[in-house]
Amino acid sequence: MSEYRTLVKAEDQWGTVTVLEDAEQRLLAFGEHDEQSKLLKATPHIPKHTYLRAMLLVLLFAKPRSVMVLGLGGGVLIHALRQFDAAIRITAVELRPLVIDFCKRYFRLPLSKKLTLIEADALVYLAQSPHKRVDLLFCDLFDSHGVAAGALSTAFLQHCQRQLKADGILVLNCWKEHSRDAALLAKLQTLFPEVYACLTGSGNWVVFASAKPLPTAQAELKRQASQLSQRLGFELQPSLSRFGRWQKT
Repeated sequence: MSEYRTLVKAEDQWGTVTVLEDAEQRLLAFGEHDEQSKLLKATPHIPKHTYLRAMLLVLLFAKPRSVMVLGLGGGVLIHALRQFDAAIRITAVELRPLVIDFCKRYFRLPLSKKLTLIEADALVYLAQSPHKRVDLLFCDLFDSHGVAAGALSTAFLQHCQRQLKADGILVLNCWKEHSRDAALLAKLQTLFPEVYACLTGSGNWVVFASAKPLPTAQAELKRQASQLSQRLGFELQPSLSRFGRWQKT
């Protein structure tokens, strides 16, 4: 990332957190050649990473009043949700105080009474009860080594299911390799009868798990995606073209 200049770099017990920038964008990194988040300075609500755009496909299937985000990163997902509907109640759970601090200071996190920031290990936080159930649960738990340990365990997925309302949807960000993980699919299907997924151009595998079927009629979804794209400020069709049921291989 030599084309970027370093704004700030600090250490905590989990490693290094660095904020870099160029003229147009700002990056949050947890290690060498790592991009945890990339925020466009002029339009912070438009995700640069395709996996975040894929995760936001869920807004085709839900009109959430309450959302929980596990893993804050640079807060780009929260920016996008605020663009969609400023009235959504958002709870964001982040393990590292340093990330929360940098997100506020360098990534223009849209603070308001509708946003609750929780400094906690998401796996531990969900295991505790009770928490008010939400319409959508976004899980984006990564560290410098990949998907955070335990984030795909049966126990954690059970806690995710418990955290959702009856018609709620879990949106889970994984790696492309997980698309061949039959054991993960089986765990999800035990808890959520309906499991869908989207492969992204960045090598991520975004999973959508629900108790109820999600619409898959392409003509209607394309029409709705066009309207939602205008509302969000970026094109959803590339992600929608890769969306479908997660089938066993």
